[in-house]
Amino acid sequence: MSERQRWEGPQRRIGLTGGIASGKSSVGKYLATLGLPVLDADVYSRRALAHGTKAAEAVLQRYGSLVKQPLDSINRSALGQIVFNDPKERLWLEQLIHPIVLNSFEEEIAQQPKTTALVLMIPLLFEASLQTMCSEIWVVHCDPAQQLQRLFRRDGLDESTALTRIKSQWPLSEKCQSADLVLDNSSDHAVWKKQITSHLD
Repeated sequence: MSERQRWEGPQRRIGLTGGIASGKSSVGKYLATLGLPVLDADVYSRRALAHGTKAAEAVLQRYGSLVKQPLDSINRSALGQIVFNDPKERLWLEQLIHPIVLNSFEEEIAQQPKTTALVLMIPLLFEASLQTMCSEIWVVHCDPAQQLQRLFRRDGLDESTALTRIKSQWPLSEKCQSADLVLDNSSDHAVWKKQITSHLD
């Protein structure tokens, strides 16, 4: 894979990514306690599908009763079942949501012109080719078996479903190859906290 050009402005923009259930949220929360603004793609994605938005209306029109909840809200779990099991449907949803998420990032960044460093937490950073937004990329890594177990516990999925969701993303090993910093989340949190401290000094 050829490396995409990175952000080269004066502001330090840390792209935080990893695999599903690798521990990105824990790292993001910790970075926030250090005073760094953490902009979260998942938050923007949920906002994009909030009741009454154009994206939500498009999803309801496409999938109807399969994902519809009372008051025309979207059952995100049911939507996940559809898109994680059908690459064509996942691509359709990503093409709908990604531009909205990107616009949300740009708007939020524009509101913080004097911030010297901020974090862009983007689970699909590589998959969506958003490296150009970041001056550096941090990948949260853990052992594949740990990733699977954490996904079991977090989302209550069976093994087949969990594996399908993991395989829908780039392998963690590939993401690590393009990282400026690989945060080891395979054991104690103190390990990656120490890595962050040394990297932010």
